[in-house]
Amino acid sequence: MINQLPRWVEIGGFCLALIAGSVNAIALLGFNHQGVSHLSGSSSLLGVELAQGELTSALHLLLILLSFVLGAAISGCVIGNQSLKLGRRYSVALLAESLALLLAMLMLERGSDVGHYLASAACGLQNAMTSTYSGAVVRTTHVTGLFTDLGIMLGLKLRGQPADRRRILLYLILIAGFIGGGLLGAQGYLEWRYRSLLGPSALAALLALTYLAYWRRQQR
Repeated sequence: MINQLPRWVEIGGFCLALIAGSVNAIALLGFNHQGVSHLSGSSSLLGVELAQGELTSALHLLLILLSFVLGAAISGCVIGNQSLKLGRRYSVALLAESLALLLAMLMLERGSDVGHYLASAACGLQNAMTSTYSGAVVRTTHVTGLFTDLGIMLGLKLRGQPADRRRILLYLILIAGFIGGGLLGAQGYLEWRYRSLLGPSALAALLALTYLAYWRRQQR
């Protein structure tokens, strides 16, 4: 059950949601209003562009979708399992995400669309890395599912069923992290443009090193 998870899950989840919210805000401001932390909007836009015969834009959107999938595939290859467990190679996945965001910044500063694809791949990698916490599906790169689950739990509460307070707290923390990341990302983009991607890139690297140090300490 989710209540058996260690408390560092909330801290890590908040930081990951902060990263995703920041990257998505930068994307919305700098990528022609195209988000990269989730694929719903890009998938709809792909259909619109195809209907309008805008094949170049449609190809760009398709590559964003495929990049997200590629990032998720890298996570599956590196970690090998969706369930949270100390000792899995999360540090490698986080460093790969950090590198992808850093390269995205460099490409975007040169005016290359490759930066869009790298940012999308970084989000896909992160989303796959944190898919399942003790049977509870949790995403850190978008909040639609979190709001849906909160609504379901509210409905169950109205029916007289007990509320899972730990899960509610975790979801609220993730939502706060994503919104907070959006705030920081937007402020950073207005001040430093694409260099603001240094923030989420550095945080991903810091999380990787922190996780590695924590895991090694637990082995003693």
